[in-house]
Amino acid sequence: MEYTPKPIDTSAVELPAELEPLVEQMAKNVHEVWAQKRMEEGWRYGDKRDDELRLHPCLVAYEQLPEIEKEYDRSTALGTLKLIMKLGFSIEKR
Repeated sequence: MEYTPKPIDTSAVELPAELEPLVEQMAKNVHEVWAQKRMEEGWRYGDKRDDELRLHPCLVAYEQLPEIEKEYDRSTALGTLKLIMKLGFSIEKR
């Protein structure tokens, strides 16, 4: 069985400028949720990833992540915000 991902196309969705700061906040939270879950599963920090020993080099504060890892989290956040807008929802700050 072969799996072919088919995400909803959000390439035409433009994020309003006032939501741009939200991307970084969401990216940080994405990392925090991921790290918390891993730690609950017994993972801990290690210089190199080791699935058997449950060690991972990204179990650090978001600010300490390599830029490539931050970009992954930003991409997730941006994709989520664009999908919300594509589906007809709006986001506003109260």
